[in-house]
Amino acid sequence: MVAESSRDLGRLHDRVALVTGGGSGIGRAIAERFAFEGARVVVVDINGVAADAVADAIGNLAFAIEADVSDPGSVRRMIDDAIERFGRVDVLVNNAAIVSTKDVLTVEPDEWDRVFAVNVRGVYLCCQGVLPSMLERGVGSIVNIASVAGMKGLPQRAAYCASKGAVIALTRQIAAEYAGRGVRCNCICPSTIATPLVESVFERADDPDALRATFMVRQPMGRFGQADEVAAAVLYLASDESAFVTGTSLVIDGGLTM
Repeated sequence: MVAESSRDLGRLHDRVALVTGGGSGIGRAIAERFAFEGARVVVVDINGVAADAVADAIGNLAFAIEADVSDPGSVRRMIDDAIERFGRVDVLVNNAAIVSTKDVLTVEPDEWDRVFAVNVRGVYLCCQGVLPSMLERGVGSIVNIASVAGMKGLPQRAAYCASKGAVIALTRQIAAEYAGRGVRCNCICPSTIATPLVESVFERADDPDALRATFMVRQPMGRFGQADEVAAAVLYLASDESAFVTGTSLVIDGGLTM
Protein backbone atom coordinates (compact mmCIF):
# COMPACT_ATOMS: atom_id res chain seq x y z
CA MET A 1 0.00 0.00 0.00
CA VAL A 2 1.25 3.49 -0.85
CA ALA A 3 1.59 5.69 2.21
CA GLU A 4 -0.91 8.55 2.57
CA SER A 5 1.91 11.09 2.52
CA SER A 6 3.14 9.69 -0.81
CA ARG A 7 -0.32 10.07 -2.35
CA ASP A 8 -0.52 13.63 -1.07
CA LEU A 9 2.77 14.44 -2.75
CA GLY A 10 1.96 12.69 -6.01
CA ARG A 11 2.66 9.20 -7.22
CA LEU A 12 5.88 10.28 -8.93
CA HIS A 13 7.06 12.78 -6.34
CA ASP A 14 10.79 13.50 -6.69
CA ARG A 15 11.13 11.16 -9.70
CA VAL A 16 12.82 12.18 -12.93
CA ALA A 17 11.06 10.92 -16.04
CA LEU A 18 12.24 11.04 -19.65
CA VAL A 19 9.50 10.81 -22.28
CA THR A 20 10.42 10.42 -25.95
CA GLY A 21 7.97 11.60 -28.58
CA GLY A 22 6.73 13.96 -25.90
CA GLY A 23 5.85 16.83 -28.20
CA SER A 24 2.31 15.72 -29.04
CA GLY A 25 -0.37 13.08 -28.67
CA ILE A 26 0.26 10.25 -26.24
CA GLY A 27 3.71 11.55 -25.31
CA ARG A 28 2.38 14.97 -24.38
CA ALA A 29 -0.40 13.42 -22.29
CA ILE A 30 2.17 11.27 -20.45
CA ALA A 31 4.48 14.23 -19.80
CA GLU A 32 1.62 16.34 -18.43
CA ARG A 33 0.26 13.51 -16.26
CA PHE A 34 3.72 12.79 -14.84
CA ALA A 35 4.28 16.46 -13.98
CA PHE A 36 0.87 16.59 -12.28
CA GLU A 37 1.97 13.62 -10.18
CA GLY A 38 5.13 15.41 -9.04
CA ALA A 39 7.77 14.23 -11.52
CA ARG A 40 10.39 16.36 -13.16
CA VAL A 41 9.94 15.61 -16.84
CA VAL A 42 12.41 15.61 -19.72
CA VAL A 43 10.28 16.15 -22.83
CA VAL A 44 12.09 14.73 -25.86
CA ASP A 45 10.98 15.10 -29.46
CA ILE A 46 12.57 15.26 -32.89
CA ASN A 47 10.49 18.43 -33.27
CA GLY A 48 12.23 20.77 -30.87
CA VAL A 49 9.54 23.45 -31.16
CA ALA A 50 6.87 20.95 -30.10
CA ALA A 51 8.99 19.74 -27.17
CA ASP A 52 9.55 23.33 -26.04
CA ALA A 53 5.82 24.05 -26.19
CA VAL A 54 5.00 21.08 -23.95
CA ALA A 55 7.76 21.92 -21.48
CA ASP A 56 6.63 25.55 -21.35
CA ALA A 57 3.04 24.47 -20.73
CA ILE A 58 4.14 22.23 -17.86
CA GLY A 59 6.39 24.84 -16.26
CA ASN A 60 9.53 24.56 -14.17
CA LEU A 61 9.09 20.81 -13.63
CA ALA A 62 9.90 20.19 -17.31
CA PHE A 63 12.90 20.48 -19.61
CA ALA A 64 12.79 20.07 -23.41
CA ILE A 65 15.36 18.32 -25.58
CA GLU A 66 15.36 17.97 -29.36
CA ALA A 67 16.65 14.51 -30.26
CA ASP A 68 16.42 11.77 -32.88
CA VAL A 69 16.05 8.50 -31.00
CA SER A 70 17.30 6.52 -33.99
CA ASP A 71 20.70 8.22 -33.84
CA PRO A 72 23.17 6.92 -31.22
CA GLY A 73 24.97 10.25 -30.86
CA SER A 74 21.73 12.14 -30.43
CA VAL A 75 20.56 9.70 -27.76
CA ARG A 76 23.86 9.95 -25.86
CA ARG A 77 23.59 13.75 -25.84
CA MET A 78 19.96 13.50 -24.74
CA ILE A 79 20.80 11.27 -21.76
CA ASP A 80 23.78 13.44 -20.80
CA ASP A 81 21.66 16.61 -20.94
CA ALA A 82 18.90 15.02 -18.86
CA ILE A 83 21.33 13.86 -16.18
CA GLU A 84 23.14 17.20 -16.18
CA ARG A 85 19.82 18.99 -15.63
CA PHE A 86 18.13 16.68 -13.13
CA GLY A 87 20.89 14.36 -11.87
CA ARG A 88 19.40 11.04 -12.96
CA VAL A 89 16.60 9.30 -14.86
CA ASP A 90 14.21 7.22 -12.74
CA VAL A 91 11.57 6.55 -15.39
CA LEU A 92 12.04 6.11 -19.13
CA VAL A 93 9.03 6.13 -21.46
CA ASN A 94 9.88 5.06 -25.01
CA ASN A 95 7.00 6.60 -26.93
CA ALA A 96 8.61 7.98 -30.10
CA ALA A 97 7.42 6.09 -33.18
CA ILE A 98 6.49 6.40 -36.82
CA VAL A 99 3.86 4.61 -38.91
CA SER A 100 4.13 2.91 -42.28
CA THR A 101 0.94 2.17 -44.25
CA LYS A 102 2.22 -0.45 -46.70
CA ASP A 103 1.88 -4.20 -47.02
CA VAL A 104 4.89 -6.47 -47.37
CA LEU A 105 4.69 -6.33 -51.18
CA THR A 106 4.80 -2.55 -51.43
CA VAL A 107 6.91 -1.33 -48.53
CA GLU A 108 10.35 -0.31 -49.78
CA PRO A 109 13.49 -1.41 -47.91
CA ASP A 110 14.37 2.18 -46.98
CA GLU A 111 10.93 2.73 -45.43
CA TRP A 112 11.13 -0.61 -43.60
CA ASP A 113 14.54 0.31 -42.21
CA ARG A 114 13.38 3.76 -41.12
CA VAL A 115 10.41 2.30 -39.22
CA PHE A 116 12.71 -0.13 -37.41
CA ALA A 117 15.30 2.59 -36.79
CA VAL A 118 12.81 4.73 -34.87
CA ASN A 119 10.44 2.15 -33.40
CA VAL A 120 12.94 -0.54 -32.39
CA ARG A 121 16.48 0.82 -32.48
CA GLY A 122 15.21 3.95 -30.71
CA VAL A 123 13.88 1.84 -27.84
CA TYR A 124 17.11 -0.15 -27.67
CA LEU A 125 19.33 2.95 -27.68
CA CYS A 126 17.33 4.77 -25.02
CA CYS A 127 17.21 1.69 -22.78
CA GLN A 128 20.92 1.16 -23.27
CA GLY A 129 21.51 4.80 -22.33
CA VAL A 130 19.59 4.85 -19.03
CA LEU A 131 20.12 1.29 -17.77
CA PRO A 132 23.67 1.66 -16.39
CA SER A 133 22.69 4.39 -13.92
CA MET A 134 19.42 2.64 -13.03
CA LEU A 135 21.28 -0.58 -12.31
CA GLU A 136 23.93 1.24 -10.32
CA ARG A 137 21.21 2.73 -8.09
CA GLY A 138 19.18 -0.49 -8.08
CA VAL A 139 15.93 1.18 -9.12
CA GLY A 140 14.18 2.21 -12.31
CA SER A 141 11.08 1.77 -14.43
CA ILE A 142 11.03 1.54 -18.22
CA VAL A 143 7.73 1.73 -20.08
CA ASN A 144 7.72 1.06 -23.81
CA ILE A 145 4.78 2.10 -25.97
CA ALA A 146 4.15 -0.86 -28.26
CA SER A 147 0.79 -1.50 -29.97
CA VAL A 148 -1.88 -4.10 -30.54
CA ALA A 149 -0.28 -4.16 -34.01
CA GLY A 150 2.50 -6.15 -32.38
CA MET A 151 0.00 -8.75 -31.17
CA LYS A 152 -2.19 -9.29 -34.22
CA GLY A 153 -1.86 -8.75 -37.94
CA LEU A 154 -3.32 -5.55 -39.38
CA PRO A 155 -3.69 -4.85 -43.12
CA GLN A 156 -1.27 -2.34 -44.65
CA ARG A 157 0.99 -2.30 -41.59
CA ALA A 158 3.79 -4.77 -42.43
CA ALA A 159 6.72 -2.78 -41.04
CA TYR A 160 4.72 -1.27 -38.20
CA CYS A 161 3.36 -4.62 -36.99
CA ALA A 162 6.80 -6.19 -37.16
CA SER A 163 8.43 -3.30 -35.31
CA LYS A 164 5.89 -3.26 -32.50
CA GLY A 165 6.17 -7.03 -32.11
CA ALA A 166 9.89 -6.48 -31.67
CA VAL A 167 9.24 -3.88 -28.96
CA ILE A 168 7.08 -6.37 -27.04
CA ALA A 169 9.80 -9.03 -27.28
CA LEU A 170 12.55 -6.61 -26.23
CA THR A 171 10.44 -5.48 -23.27
CA ARG A 172 10.20 -9.06 -22.02
CA GLN A 173 13.91 -9.67 -22.52
CA ILE A 174 14.94 -6.55 -20.58
CA ALA A 175 12.48 -7.44 -17.82
CA ALA A 176 13.89 -10.97 -17.56
CA GLU A 177 17.48 -9.71 -17.58
CA TYR A 178 17.13 -7.17 -14.78
CA ALA A 179 14.16 -8.29 -12.67
CA GLY A 180 16.47 -9.15 -9.77
CA ARG A 181 18.37 -5.88 -9.93
CA GLY A 182 15.61 -3.38 -9.19
CA VAL A 183 14.77 -2.32 -12.74
CA ARG A 184 11.33 -3.09 -14.17
CA CYS A 185 10.40 -3.00 -17.86
CA ASN A 186 6.83 -3.15 -19.18
CA CYS A 187 4.97 -2.07 -22.27
CA ILE A 188 1.62 -0.63 -23.24
CA CYS A 189 -0.26 -1.94 -26.28
CA PRO A 190 -2.85 0.62 -27.41
CA SER A 191 -5.22 0.27 -30.33
CA THR A 192 -6.26 3.37 -32.28
CA ILE A 193 -5.84 6.47 -30.12
CA ALA A 194 -7.11 9.88 -31.20
CA THR A 195 -3.80 11.70 -31.75
CA PRO A 196 -2.29 13.98 -34.41
CA LEU A 197 -0.24 11.02 -35.69
CA VAL A 198 -3.35 8.91 -36.29
CA GLU A 199 -5.16 11.85 -37.84
CA SER A 200 -2.26 12.35 -40.25
CA VAL A 201 -2.68 8.72 -41.41
CA PHE A 202 -6.33 9.40 -42.17
CA GLU A 203 -5.55 12.65 -43.97
CA ARG A 204 -3.01 10.98 -46.28
CA ALA A 205 -5.54 8.36 -47.41
CA ASP A 206 -7.33 8.60 -50.76
CA ASP A 207 -10.62 8.58 -48.84
CA PRO A 208 -10.01 9.78 -45.26
CA ASP A 209 -13.61 9.27 -44.15
CA ALA A 210 -13.68 5.69 -45.40
CA LEU A 211 -10.40 4.85 -43.69
CA ARG A 212 -11.59 6.44 -40.44
CA ALA A 213 -14.76 4.36 -40.63
CA THR A 214 -12.72 1.19 -41.23
CA PHE A 215 -10.68 1.88 -38.10
CA MET A 216 -13.77 2.69 -36.08
CA VAL A 217 -15.75 -0.43 -37.01
CA ARG A 218 -13.12 -2.71 -35.50
CA GLN A 219 -13.44 -0.97 -32.09
CA PRO A 220 -16.01 -2.90 -29.99
CA MET A 221 -16.60 0.17 -27.80
CA GLY A 222 -17.45 2.21 -30.89
CA ARG A 223 -14.85 4.91 -30.28
CA PHE A 224 -11.14 5.59 -30.41
CA GLY A 225 -9.09 5.73 -27.25
CA GLN A 226 -7.90 8.99 -25.74
CA ALA A 227 -4.29 9.91 -25.02
CA ASP A 228 -5.14 10.55 -21.37
CA GLU A 229 -6.37 6.96 -21.03
CA VAL A 230 -3.00 5.67 -22.19
CA ALA A 231 -1.18 8.13 -19.93
CA ALA A 232 -3.08 6.80 -16.90
CA ALA A 233 -1.87 3.28 -17.66
CA VAL A 234 1.71 4.47 -18.17
CA LEU A 235 1.56 6.27 -14.83
CA TYR A 236 0.59 3.02 -13.12
CA LEU A 237 3.55 1.15 -14.64
CA ALA A 238 5.94 4.00 -13.85
CA SER A 239 4.89 4.31 -10.21
CA ASP A 240 5.44 2.17 -7.13
CA GLU A 241 1.85 0.96 -7.41
CA SER A 242 3.15 -1.56 -9.97
CA ALA A 243 6.21 -2.57 -7.95
CA PHE A 244 5.48 -6.29 -8.51
CA VAL A 245 4.85 -5.89 -12.25
CA THR A 246 7.52 -6.47 -14.88
CA GLY A 247 7.62 -7.98 -18.36
CA THR A 248 3.92 -7.36 -18.94
CA SER A 249 2.10 -6.01 -22.00
CA LEU A 250 -0.83 -3.93 -20.79
CA VAL A 251 -3.46 -3.78 -23.53
CA ILE A 252 -5.45 -0.53 -23.85
CA ASP A 253 -7.64 -1.28 -26.87
CA GLY A 254 -11.35 -0.95 -26.09
CA GLY A 255 -11.75 -4.68 -26.57
CA LEU A 256 -10.20 -4.95 -30.04
CA THR A 257 -8.07 -8.00 -29.18
CA MET A 258 -10.54 -9.77 -26.87
